[in-house]
Amino acid sequence: MGSVLLTACSATTPGTVEPPAAPTSSDYPTGHIHGMSVDPGTNRVLLATHDGLFDVSRKPAVKIGPTIDLMGFTTAGDGTLFASGHPGPGTNLPNPVGLIQSSDAGQTWEPVSRQGESDFHALAATDDGLVGHDGRLLVSTNKEQWEPATTDIPAYNLAGASTGGVVLATTEDGLLRSTDSGRTWADVPGSPLLMFTTFSGDDAVGITPDGRIHTSNDAGISWQARGTIDGEPAAIAATSTNDGTLRVWVATGTGVQVSTDNGQSFTALAAAT
Repeated sequence: MGSVLLTACSATTPGTVEPPAAPTSSDYPTGHIHGMSVDPGTNRVLLATHDGLFDVSRKPAVKIGPTIDLMGFTTAGDGTLFASGHPGPGTNLPNPVGLIQSSDAGQTWEPVSRQGESDFHALAATDDGLVGHDGRLLVSTNKEQWEPATTDIPAYNLAGASTGGVVLATTEDGLLRSTDSGRTWADVPGSPLLMFTTFSGDDAVGITPDGRIHTSNDAGISWQARGTIDGEPAAIAATSTNDGTLRVWVATGTGVQVSTDNGQSFTALAAAT
């Protein structure tokens, strides 16, 4: 993975970031994409970008909330969004913003911890807390107090299962797996060299830098090759249907592709107008 490179407030409660007066729209976000969230109930697709959060389920895409360079980005099991990064024009957050959270799908963001300290380039939520990488790996059980992981790793991307404390980390040297919410890590023998991973329940989905999809039905221990996408992946998300079929979304620099057959085949996202 050596070729992979990281790349107006109203007068309310101090530190709370409010949305602009009116949403703006464009055909597709032009800023770097740093993360993705899909609502399993509505299939609403949100992209976290250099220019803020965008709903790309609509065409043109609709910007949601304030302009924040959303770097690390993840969704907890209850739908809460967590992010990190840098403030944009019109926000009253320190730089870096530390850990911020949104309980209204990105309309507003609330500072939680490490303001002015951490720019998490990778974040993952588990049932036991959060894992973040800001140059070193940190873990938290309450979102406010953080401590270094027992095993520090050079994580590029982090993904957490909603139950069981399993976290996957992609690195230039291969996939790592934790079963204690990011505190200790072990190699995953025989795994593909993945760029991004994501979870839907205990099922994991990963994608290589050249767009090859792999799935795992044992929370990242073993992997099966599936299909491929067109373009270079920038973010990935997955949900499951009632019969257990995986739906997989992959964002690139030009659009979102979706699979409804466990990652075997992909088509362009048909956004509502």
